[in-house]
Amino acid sequence: MNLPVKRIGVITSGGDAPGMNAAIRGVVRAALYRNVEVIGFSHGWEGVINDESQLMDSKAVGGIIDRGGTILRSARSAEFRTPEGRVKALDNLKKNEVEGLVVIGGDGSLTGALKLQEEFHFPVMGVPGSIDNDISGTDFSIGFDTAVNISVEAIDRLRDTAYSHERVFVVEVMGRRNGFIAIESGLAGGAEAILIPEVPYSLLDICKNLRSAADKGKRSSIIVVAEGAARASDVKVFIEKNTGFDCRYLVLGHLQRGGSPTVFDRVLALRLGALATNRLLSGFRGEMAGVDGNKLVSHPLTYVLSTERTIDPEKLLLAEVMAK
Repeated sequence: MNLPVKRIGVITSGGDAPGMNAAIRGVVRAALYRNVEVIGFSHGWEGVINDESQLMDSKAVGGIIDRGGTILRSARSAEFRTPEGRVKALDNLKKNEVEGLVVIGGDGSLTGALKLQEEFHFPVMGVPGSIDNDISGTDFSIGFDTAVNISVEAIDRLRDTAYSHERVFVVEVMGRRNGFIAIESGLAGGAEAILIPEVPYSLLDICKNLRSAADKGKRSSIIVVAEGAARASDVKVFIEKNTGFDCRYLVLGHLQRGGSPTVFDRVLALRLGALATNRLLSGFRGEMAGVDGNKLVSHPLTYVLSTERTIDPEKLLLAEVMAK
């Protein structure tokens, strides 16, 4: 018969995402509710290797739900990718009497969690924290909604300027391997074109559409570009060269990672943090907490990490229709 768990750990790893602090809060308070202590490790896997540990009580997570970033800070660890690094991490988890670990982060961080369990049978649970929303097993990852809202606010402001000066604006959003942020913010911002890595596009066709719109009296346009599809500066140069229109560009970059999380991300993070903790304390392991619609779900990390999350084709079609 297994003895009750007395102490678990929590880390935030990889790229930061708005709402990670709320997820930490969800983990800590759900554990304390069940009389289980929580050890927080700073700087992700690197902090576990270097034993950057701290006991987290209820006060430690007070007043953080509205803060961006992560109070545990984050980092990427080359050492943890080595067998020797993972042994160091395991030794420090045992040294701190940690009996299970909640990992908040993207696919790289969750891959590390799965390796820890597969190699050492150490109990882990994952929480999806990534503004890219490219993690399978959940409709939304923590930070995506905030990142999209930041992008849409920028697009709305630029449209005012584009209209006033009769310009084309190219807005580059994050998304090296996917266009989730680009599609969502482009749709919500009324973009005339959305360029994403997953779908081939023709800049000549875009220029043709811009000229056609201008012939009908339209004097300003917004083009949203995922960073993995093209560089906004290159698109700007091409459009000016092939249309003669006055064109400007803006790269939002890491601006989308910061700031206070939206209500949606706060509640999502609390729910997922608490779910991962409760599943871990109930004897489950090797899973990731997620949502399906408004329903909480939990899927094996092996499934999550072996399944690719794809763009909704209906949203792509809708973007084309709305741009006409």
